[in-house]
Amino acid sequence: MPIPDFSFHLEGTEGQARAGTFATPHGPVHTPAFMPVGTQGTVKTLTPEEVEALGASMVLANTYHLFLRPGHELVRDLGGLHKFMRWNGPILTDSGGFQVFSLARINKIQNEGVVFQSHIDGSEHFFTPERVIEIQRALGADVVMAFDECPPGGADRKTVEDANQRTLLWLQRCRAEFLTLEKEGPTPEQVLFPVLQGNVFDDLRLQQARDVLAMGDWVGLAIGGLSVGESKEDMWRTLEVMDGALPIDTPRYLMGVGYPDDLLRSVARGCDLFDCVAPTRNARHGTAWSEADGQANLKHARFKRDTYPVDPGCDCYTCQRFDRAYLRHLAVANEWLGHRLLTIHNLRFLVSLAEKARSRILDGSFRSWSDDWLARYEKARSLST
Repeated sequence: MPIPDFSFHLEGTEGQARAGTFATPHGPVHTPAFMPVGTQGTVKTLTPEEVEALGASMVLANTYHLFLRPGHELVRDLGGLHKFMRWNGPILTDSGGFQVFSLARINKIQNEGVVFQSHIDGSEHFFTPERVIEIQRALGADVVMAFDECPPGGADRKTVEDANQRTLLWLQRCRAEFLTLEKEGPTPEQVLFPVLQGNVFDDLRLQQARDVLAMGDWVGLAIGGLSVGESKEDMWRTLEVMDGALPIDTPRYLMGVGYPDDLLRSVARGCDLFDCVAPTRNARHGTAWSEADGQANLKHARFKRDTYPVDPGCDCYTCQRFDRAYLRHLAVANEWLGHRLLTIHNLRFLVSLAEKARSRILDGSFRSWSDDWLARYEKARSLST
């Protein structure tokens, strides 16, 4: 049976909210969908089988980190990222641009690319758009991201304009290199997503969307430069502005957004795919999400004798097996079992929330359900702080 082409089928809408299926050679992704982050080829503390059992269909890995270690050539020589990390589903690799700008000890941005020093050992490297595509090609992910410049929240208009122009220039070079490598073969089946920047300037967002779409057809589009320090109100307005400017038959990946309330509000504004390190990072700090408590720090003394699960309505292994008192003990003692159990719960909470959103969009009840869910969640969160 031939490998299916990459495609997106829109199955239902309610307002701006969308439900669809993104087909890839490694299986379908039913949207809306939350994608766990496996920065260094692993979702922290979990096996691939555990991640799959949570209902996740697609995971992320990071170009910057895998370039520094173990090296993209080694991953390629060992059969590519799917084989290397034993994950059979779709994989998306980001370009590493955000990490170059945020993690590197020193970086120097120029039109040709970015010179940076590794946060690990201080060694100097040079990322160009062509180099980033070459690295991602070697890693072998299903979806690869174009190299972009992401200015911080609160950046002035001139900084954002310059970043937009550089991102567009780099996208043209990424696309050319991607097409060249695709012709050379043999190569893995991949698609390239551009990243739309523009910070919170509506006209710059719309202009970049027009410029990117004028370059040709894209299998998917990524929305970058949000959740980087701007206000929530600006973020929601920006997504609403962009919704009407993007084709309806293309999946939209909102980069770096994945808190429960943010996810639902972004689904309501036309976004399909999400990722965030918050589920695993929060777990390592003893924090869990639940409808009963919003976001709860289980190290708090009030959980010392609490024999309820983290979330009575959750079907994850952690909630079915353990109570808050035991999880609090693990968190206070900084035991790795606590990190694992809370990671399982937090990831399942988000994956399940996206599943519920999809079901509600398809049956036409998303708006009323999400409004009610957000009201309960935010009330619980305010009472737990």
